[in-house]
Amino acid sequence: MRNKFELLAPGGDIESIKAAIIAGADAIYCGLDNFNARNRATNLTFDNLNGIVRLAHEYDCKIFLTLNIIILESEIPALVRLINKLVNTKIDGVIVQDLGLFYILKKHFPTLDVHASTQINTHNEGQIAFLSKLTASRVNLSRELNIHEIKHLASVGRNHNMLMEVFVHGSYCIGFSGLCYISSVKNGNSGNRGRCSQPCRDQYKTTNAGKDYPLNMKDNSAFSDMEALADAGVYSLKVEGRIKKSHYVYTVVDQWNQQIQRYCDNQALLTDKSSLYTVFNRDFSNSYLQGDINKNMFIDNPRDNSIQHFTKIYSCKTDESIQQVKQKLYDDKTVIIETVAEKIQNLNIDKLPLNLYFSGSAGQPLSVRVTAGDAEYTLETEGTLAAASENGRSIDEELLASSFKSISDNDHQLTNIDISQLADNVFIAFKALNVLRDRISFWLNGSKPLIEPVDTPRLPRVAVVDETPQLTVLISNKKDIEPCQAAGAKVYFQLPDSLHTEVKKMVSLFTEHQDLVPWFPAILIGDHFEAAKALLETVKPKRIVTNNTGVAHLAIELGIEWVAGPYLNLSNSFSLECLKQEFGCRGAFISNELNKKQIKPIIRPSGFELHHSIYHPIMILMSRQCLFHQTVGCKVKAFDSKCLKGCKKTASIINMRESSFIIDKQKGDHNAMYSQFNFMNTDIITDMPDKFSHYFVDLRDIKTDTQISVDKATLIGLFTRAINKDETAIAELSDAVTQTSNAQYRKGL
Repeated sequence: MRNKFELLAPGGDIESIKAAIIAGADAIYCGLDNFNARNRATNLTFDNLNGIVRLAHEYDCKIFLTLNIIILESEIPALVRLINKLVNTKIDGVIVQDLGLFYILKKHFPTLDVHASTQINTHNEGQIAFLSKLTASRVNLSRELNIHEIKHLASVGRNHNMLMEVFVHGSYCIGFSGLCYISSVKNGNSGNRGRCSQPCRDQYKTTNAGKDYPLNMKDNSAFSDMEALADAGVYSLKVEGRIKKSHYVYTVVDQWNQQIQRYCDNQALLTDKSSLYTVFNRDFSNSYLQGDINKNMFIDNPRDNSIQHFTKIYSCKTDESIQQVKQKLYDDKTVIIETVAEKIQNLNIDKLPLNLYFSGSAGQPLSVRVTAGDAEYTLETEGTLAAASENGRSIDEELLASSFKSISDNDHQLTNIDISQLADNVFIAFKALNVLRDRISFWLNGSKPLIEPVDTPRLPRVAVVDETPQLTVLISNKKDIEPCQAAGAKVYFQLPDSLHTEVKKMVSLFTEHQDLVPWFPAILIGDHFEAAKALLETVKPKRIVTNNTGVAHLAIELGIEWVAGPYLNLSNSFSLECLKQEFGCRGAFISNELNKKQIKPIIRPSGFELHHSIYHPIMILMSRQCLFHQTVGCKVKAFDSKCLKGCKKTASIINMRESSFIIDKQKGDHNAMYSQFNFMNTDIITDMPDKFSHYFVDLRDIKTDTQISVDKATLIGLFTRAINKDETAIAELSDAVTQTSNAQYRKGL
């Protein structure tokens, strides 16, 4: 029964990986120096990756390599070179976020097992079908899902032969993964590039609710939910923590290993969490899993909660008793650290020594016995040795070292050549030595041939077409439809996140206004995704824009033209090619996290629209939590479907550097946080005049500190003239719209 589950552990450095192995992990996810979403972890080098894989496999533990960031165009050649090396290792899978990388792996590296990262934020069945077409064998589900939502998706996954992976322990993020840009906007350190600086853990000016850390959540722990997870059909139980130390990894993995084994053995499950509280924690909550999104999920302290927990447990009232708790914690952690150090000290990841023992005499085949660690292999040449001529070259140690030096590989190091059993003055053709060398390499590679390297794929450059760019406008208020359409813009209308409760109204709206283009949000969970399906089937719009690949899957099935929205984080030509070739996509938005240098080399596929936003409120995170509990306070203790549908509220928080962030909750939408100033970038119009077929402006009524002195129809007129390179209009825009920012376009990723 144990093989029905996988305990998946974090490995941020070599010591933590070793600790996870001895603690009983079934698999470990870890990253190299580049291309992974934990840039702050120590990570591995390619030189020690193979040793880690070999060690893990000795303990029946798998290694999954994280390549879970969005990829820039300039990085594609280096990434392909890396994958060319990875396919000839024994890694058990790669974890991926970028659609372009999914496409490259599917087309050129089909032997690699591919897993969908949590950064893709999978939360509905359409997304699972979408990822299945990209050959993903498993998906890490959104942390915000409850057990019933997980159970449904696990059932869907089985129909697509996909395994479900769920975070069961470690940090909660305040925002939906892949949709959190706060670190990117604040200092250019994008979470989609593995550089999140965790501003959600920062101190802010004390809020009206009396909180100094209003975005800081407790840690996730589903330790008491083992039975529910098993019943839901979850295969992989994942522990977060690639920037945690080895004693933390050992403790958490050991406790979870015991819990899983107890469940499999029909024993009473562990209830004591003392060990989990001994190592780093911010206190624990399982409220997302329970579907109870409440204010007790927050904690007004981002640092280690261990001391506070045990002083409360032991009812400490005096300084002396608190000091005793501190000393005990220190002693307990010291014991764990020393225990881990002792257990891992003999775990070796060095390259295996490779020894060659040659033997034979004239008239006999040349024989070689190969030892690599505990493995041994003997082979011989088809031809026979001959006596060397008087002036000819005979086989000696120098000749053999030169002929066989290339058998040293990522996992083996040729250390010894023994010719004590080889007769003097004998010779064999170099061709026979080369065949012998290749047979040894074949054996060292698991008796399978090395996969030949793939050249960096090249996409055809399409001749620039002289086209008049089009302006598209996003609104969310019915009152704006007529004036915006009258101003000549193509109008998108945002659908609510709580679509299930509003679907009849939306069907009526789009039936009445058939030129209106539905704009689907990034998050559509459960009934709200089903409502999206019902709306598409009923209205049958000619075109949609979607920020959710699950809705894209529905559009494909129904033959509806679709455009990929800006929150799909598209950053390279291969992601565009993927969308066109694999999913029949009509066009796509390029990520606004990119700067001029990063956008310029992106190739637009033939017959494909390229969209870019030049004006919008900058959403820096979206959350399933209520962001008002810790800021201005809220009488409602838990965020539920009524809150999602009916709450409309705004607030702001100010960090210690006086930067303000706007918290906005629109009726029908999740809580979101916005930058103080809207993004406006007219520079790109002249920087890359033939790059984009469509320019986009977001005119939804989201209040930031940006000031607009004209009505929406006038604003549309100015933007329309601006995208047609009217310098007067660009100057007028600067006067009409003040206090804006284009810092992301200048900084990039």
